[in-house]
Amino acid sequence: MEFQPGAWRPPTDLGLSGVYAENDRLTGSALWPTNGVGPEDIALDEERRPVTGLADGRIIRFPPDGGAPETLGDTGGRPLGIETVPGGGLIICDADRGLLHMDPGGTIEVLADHYRANEFTITNNASVASDGTIYFSVSSHRWPLSDFTKDILERSGTGRLYRRTPDGELTVLLDGLVFANGVALSREEDFVLVVETGSYRIHRVWLSGENAGTTDLFIENLPGFPDNLSRSHDVFWCALVRLRDKALDMTLPRPWARKVIAALPEPLQPKPGRHGMLVAFDHAGRVVTTLQDPTGRVAVTTGVRADGYRLYVGSLSEPHIAVAQLPTSFDL
Repeated sequence: MEFQPGAWRPPTDLGLSGVYAENDRLTGSALWPTNGVGPEDIALDEERRPVTGLADGRIIRFPPDGGAPETLGDTGGRPLGIETVPGGGLIICDADRGLLHMDPGGTIEVLADHYRANEFTITNNASVASDGTIYFSVSSHRWPLSDFTKDILERSGTGRLYRRTPDGELTVLLDGLVFANGVALSREEDFVLVVETGSYRIHRVWLSGENAGTTDLFIENLPGFPDNLSRSHDVFWCALVRLRDKALDMTLPRPWARKVIAALPEPLQPKPGRHGMLVAFDHAGRVVTTLQDPTGRVAVTTGVRADGYRLYVGSLSEPHIAVAQLPTSFDL
């Protein structure tokens, strides 16, 4: 496939300053081995046990306080976003196979893998409404997960936010996104957020009220590449998979420079840093707190799920999940 980059001038990177000031609140996290690689996202079942998917397709579940995980099933693809539904089932965004449902016995049903003539290339993250409606992202309709950096470098903008109603009807709520990613519904389900990883920002799509049908920016100019979203009470949690790269930002207005980068052999391609970072926002888009690990012990952070003052942290590449504690002074 021919690489065809477009030009974009990013906002000035303000780095880890102000509300994003560097800290080490993630560094001391407990690490729970998965017996695999890449627990990209984490959900909590009805008994508050962490559930995640691995690069080899397995869906695993940990005991409440750690220990050896058990295998619940296998998607036969690459599971990314994962959500629980009543009755013990799971909604799984599988990069290779699409939007899936897995029942408590491990049986997989494909709920959606294309829209009209557009096949889903990277189905990524989801949020499930109280009526069973599923809001989910497809990061690209062009590049597979193995080439996801090309999607971000190219900026072709084929990412979308979809809605699937319980009767199976699919609707595109937002398109033109450069690597659509994390999805989370508001507390009142009057809006849904979707991450645009390649543009360092999060969009808000209004579902009801006087703004219904409109879209605005919830937050922009993040200090890193935002990934999955989740919500706990009044707080949205976002994992930043890596910090921004000033050299990459310099190439974004210059398509020719990104053609050079994309043509480099894999060993010479830019490598992601290992600064783990989580950001919490309130419903108005204000930053509430951040947890970071500048040492790289907790790194390539892609998903986070809160359970009271405990945070479960996923990663695209690590062989474990991280378990962090919020300060008891944090306002839940």
